[in-house]
Formats: sequence, C-alpha cells, structure tokens
Amino acid sequence: MVDFSLTDTERDIRDWVRNFVQRELVPLEPEVLRRERAGERGLTKDEQRELQLKAREAGFWGVQTPEEYGGMGLSAVLSALIEIELGRTYVPFRFGGSADNILFHANEEQRQRYLLPTIEGTRKSCFAITEPGAGSDAKDLRTTAVKDGDEWVINGEKTFITGGIDADFVMVFAVTDKEKGANGGVTCFLADRDMGWKSEPIDIMGPWERQPAALVFEDVRVPEGNVLGEVGHGFKLAMQWIGRGRYMLPARALGACERLVEMGMEYAKQRETFGKPIAERQAIQWMVADSAVEIEALRWLVLQAAWQIDQGLDSRHAQSIAKLYGATRANEIVDRVLQIHGGMGYTKELPVERWYRDLRLLRIFEGTDEIQRRTLARNLLKGHASVRGVLG
Repeated sequence: MVDFSLTDTERDIRDWVRNFVQRELVPLEPEVLRRERAGERGLTKDEQRELQLKAREAGFWGVQTPEEYGGMGLSAVLSALIEIELGRTYVPFRFGGSADNILFHANEEQRQRYLLPTIEGTRKSCFAITEPGAGSDAKDLRTTAVKDGDEWVINGEKTFITGGIDADFVMVFAVTDKEKGANGGVTCFLADRDMGWKSEPIDIMGPWERQPAALVFEDVRVPEGNVLGEVGHGFKLAMQWIGRGRYMLPARALGACERLVEMGMEYAKQRETFGKPIAERQAIQWMVADSAVEIEALRWLVLQAAWQIDQGLDSRHAQSIAKLYGATRANEIVDRVLQIHGGMGYTKELPVERWYRDLRLLRIFEGTDEIQRRTLARNLLKGHASVRGVLG
C-alpha cells in the first residue's frame, strides 16, 4: 500500500508555517512591493532578523541544521513542505539558523570562526565558483591560488554571486594545480572580506534580494588554516553545495504557483467582459485547468525527490527532473496568470509581474534547463537511471 498522507507531525509543522506566513508575512506585502518599486530592499536586515527571532521563539530555527548545532534537523520532506508555504508570498523571508552545507566540513577552529557564527546569524557567507567564462562548466575555472609560505595568494574574478554584496566572508574556489584541474586541483578557501577581496553589485531584472555581485580577488592572501576541507578536493565540495537540495527551488516555486493561480481565479470571477465574468470563458478555464494539473504534478515530483533523500537513496536524478519541470512550468503558469489579469497584470500595481521576473531566474541558476536536460539524458543513456523511475 502506498500512503500519500502526511503524518501528524508533518501536518502540524506545515500548518504552523502556513499560519506564520499568513499572519506575519502577507500583511507586509504592500510595503515590500512599494519598497521594491523604489529600488529598495523588500525587508531591511533588522526586519528580517526580527521575524526570524519571532519564529525562533516558537522553535523554528535552523530547519535543516542538525540538532547538535541548535537546529531542528528536519527531514527533506518536511523542509520541502515548509519551502512550499514560504513560496506563497513574495516577502523575502527565510528562517534563521542555517549555514551552507559544506561549512560543516570545517575543522574545529573554522567552526568557531565561521560555522557557528553563521548559524547564529552574526556572520554572513557567500559561495563563489561561477566566473565570467565558467558558469555551467564549473570545471573551466581561471581563478588561481598560489602557495607563498604559510599563505595562499588568490587572483581572479567571480560573477553572479548570490549574497556577495552583504557577505563578510566567502567560500571561494580556486585552481591550485592546473594540471589536475577539477580532478584534484581545485581548493576551497574561507576568505574574510577584510583580507582584501571586493564586490560590486550586478543589476538584474529581479528583486533587490536576488541581486548578485561580482567579486574581485587581487593578490588576496589567505592563511593556510583557511583551507576548507583538503587542498585539491574543492571541486567535490562545490558539487556537494550545488546539489545540496535542488528540490527546494521548485518547492518554493510551487508555493508561488499555487498563490498565483488562486489570484488568477479570484480576478477572473470579478472581471466581466460582454456581460459575463471571464471565469465563464473557456479560454480562461483551460488556463486554470492546465495550471492545476501542472501544479499537482510538480507537487509530487518535489515530494518524491525529497522522500528519496530521506530514504537514503541517490536523489540527484529525481531532483533534476523536479528542477527542470518546476522551472519551465512555473514560468508558463505565471505567464497565464499575467494574461488572465490582462493590462493590470503587466503593471507594477499588482505583484504578478514581480513574480514573473523572479520565477524567470529559476530556469538559469543552480543548473540551467539545458544542463538539467543534459544530466537527465546522460543518466538515462548510460543506464544510471530508468524511465521506470524509483519503483523500477
């Protein structure tokens, strides 16, 4: 028997997050939209922190952070359910108490200086591997690190680095052995901003919170003790970071799609043309129906990928499917909802166009549509995965 129901714990946690979103975040939407239209942050750092601490009082801190570090240590399925609920609002909020997964490879000294302060929220990191000439092909890195005594000297440029504007330290990947390259010649360094690297914002079509940065390293000296993991093993860490949870991206998009279609249906019932609500027009009904089918399919792709993780299975193929399907379908759904709203959907008076711009990024970052297709086809053609899926 296959049981698709939620456990009592899963339902209780999901419902708490749902209520938190409705009570604390949704009322902030008009102001967030106003600020973003003015080119400002949707939430200030203090407002974000205040909301995180409010959630912490109820025990919501470090959703996926291990309990030994003060987190909740929740399952992948529960984490996905939470992300879906957070996706139902465009208020840029995330629960506090988390750190990049590869930071857990830190030694004891690094844990005290970087990992624990990041979990507590007193330090902010960013992950820097993408370069002007090395995006999807991360093996083609040009940033170098040369050993000089007990220090490494880093030179190079990184681009499209999320969080690079505010971060006070960076996990930067540099080539330490050109001959070995990605196969043992890339190392990850923990570099504090005061070590000399600089960041410049990159203007994008999305909201302020998504704004990436270009990072420049000119003879930045990093102590030997700031190597994360082992020298030469950085590329494995990078792939672990990139594949840490691709199911979480379509999960958040799923929540947005649910909210968007609800908005579209509400508007369609109110907007009249030629004496009838447009909800009675077949063209609109088909948009609603197609969107509902795609949302339901995405829900189970996301949850199945998360379930595989919880079962200890290799979930990478399932996550790529969820990422690819979620990215393409979310963009189609938001386009339909904008069409339902007509001219109003195209204005900045409503958040539809904001979501339109935000969801477009899903098809690019953390693995483009094309890279996902390449990965899926390669897995299938080489026999690493089957079209029969996890059930075989």
